[in-house]
Amino acid sequence: MRDLVVKDNALINASYNLDLVEQRLILLAIVEARESGKGINANDPLEVHAESYTRQFNVARQTAYQALKDACKDLFARQFSYQEINKRGNVENVLSRWVSEIRYIDAEATVKLIFAPAIVPLITRLEEQFTKYELQQISNLSSAYAVRLYELLIAWRSTGQTPFIELTEFRKKIGVLDDEYTRMGNFKDRVLNLSIVQINEHTDIKVKCEQHKKGRNISGFSFTFKQKKAPNEALNNQNDLDLFSKISDAQRHLFASKLSKLPEMNKYSQGTESYEQFAIRIAEMLQDKTMFGKLLPYLQKVGFKAK
Repeated sequence: MRDLVVKDNALINASYNLDLVEQRLILLAIVEARESGKGINANDPLEVHAESYTRQFNVARQTAYQALKDACKDLFARQFSYQEINKRGNVENVLSRWVSEIRYIDAEATVKLIFAPAIVPLITRLEEQFTKYELQQISNLSSAYAVRLYELLIAWRSTGQTPFIELTEFRKKIGVLDDEYTRMGNFKDRVLNLSIVQINEHTDIKVKCEQHKKGRNISGFSFTFKQKKAPNEALNNQNDLDLFSKISDAQRHLFASKLSKLPEMNKYSQGTESYEQFAIRIAEMLQDKTMFGKLLPYLQKVGFKAK
């Protein structure tokens, strides 16, 4: 099973500042909750082992554990903010910590953390708007800003473009402090352009940035991006055509359900639909010969074979 991270878009859009190791620590904890079946709650600790960090991010084991320990010492003091609409229709501005408790065990090269109560529903509320991505997509990003930009972008995967983001808001969302990179040239070189280069090289999308101006000054940015093409997205031989003609309705719905949870299918998701709704739409897509060809590599990935 691939390492899948799921976050509520309220969290993706929250203004917060975490360094690279802290982001990686939280993502690994989310993956641990999913793979262990423990789930995420405000009472039980999640374990993150140095070995997992080593394997995922290709660093030495001792380096990995020391990095996790240092991240734990800082993470407890970190905060994030987001907005919710209350029952009266008013906006509530919420400020919360990320974790309520952190422990580290030297003899086991392991850290433990308990997410704060406010963050638990934001991570686990999968029925509403959500963003999914494979942890592998950000494993080779060495800039915390690149990780944040990738998360912000894929929240708009269904459209492939973001709205205009005002400069001050964008700096907050990307995790740049008020006194950091105040000159636009430094900001673009050390944050924006660096992030775009890393995303284009190491992830599953290609992104372009458009800057907007008021007079001579840059007022903000918007982004467009495309999913990198998967190999063999076509019905290019008779065997593929035979597969299309022989797939039964029962198979179509069975494999549509499996495809709905496959990270590579995110580019076809409308974002607000549940897995079940997405599966119904995929089943309809599989009735089209062209779409069947595009989805065939993913079908084979989840076990579809010709009888």
